[in-house]
Amino acid sequence: MEVVICSDGDEVGAVAADRVIAQLAGKHTPVLGLATGSSPLNLYAELERRSAAGDVDFAHALGFALDEYVGLDPQHPLSYRQTIDRTVVKPLGMNPERVRVPNGFAADLEAAADEFEEAIREAGGIDVQILGIGSNGHIGFNEPTSSFTSRTRIKTLTQQTRKDNARFFSDDETVPTHCVSQGLGTIMDAHNLLMVASGEKKADAVAAMIEGPVSAMCPASILQFHRRAFIIIDEAAAAKLTYADYFRHVAANQPG
Repeated sequence: MEVVICSDGDEVGAVAADRVIAQLAGKHTPVLGLATGSSPLNLYAELERRSAAGDVDFAHALGFALDEYVGLDPQHPLSYRQTIDRTVVKPLGMNPERVRVPNGFAADLEAAADEFEEAIREAGGIDVQILGIGSNGHIGFNEPTSSFTSRTRIKTLTQQTRKDNARFFSDDETVPTHCVSQGLGTIMDAHNLLMVASGEKKADAVAAMIEGPVSAMCPASILQFHRRAFIIIDEAAAAKLTYADYFRHVAANQPG
């Protein structure tokens, strides 16, 4: 696990964009794992700028979203299908037909989840999986106690997650209670993991992920077991790290 501490969210986006572009270099058909939420927005904005400048081209890329609400029509403005379209697909010039989102509106949700897993395998796996982190340590919608070997499946959202997401909905009763999410095992199969986090509200979860024991109570802690996990955070999100100074020292003294 490599940890980079940036001054603010804008720098997080720029450093993370450098990582994405470097990992996708030379790939004719790059495969991106796409996260929603506020954490990766600076990254997506920076990738949009780099794409407009001709530094990177996503026209041939494949995309796989992490999750989707159950029971929300894909055309609903708050569905992750529409969110990914607004924040990633259109800004980066991706082909929407090459971007898959778990189907939370399917008649057979388990079959839809299995189909999503098969599509990732057929694509050769995900080159770079972009991740954010929830205040309770979830990644995707893998809530605390999620199995480390889990695959794409239906999950029940915690009250904390529903509370965190309620700001996007008109009232609390409209917040979905279930989702279809890539599993922790699915996420760990990606060739590279890129976690971005900003703000003091993420500090406890970030500290548990990086320095705490690997535990299902903090699902993101499983990233400690990935050989190519890059954690890019701002000073506020790093506030609870005991070894923050060491991480800064390592980043400033890279070999070569």
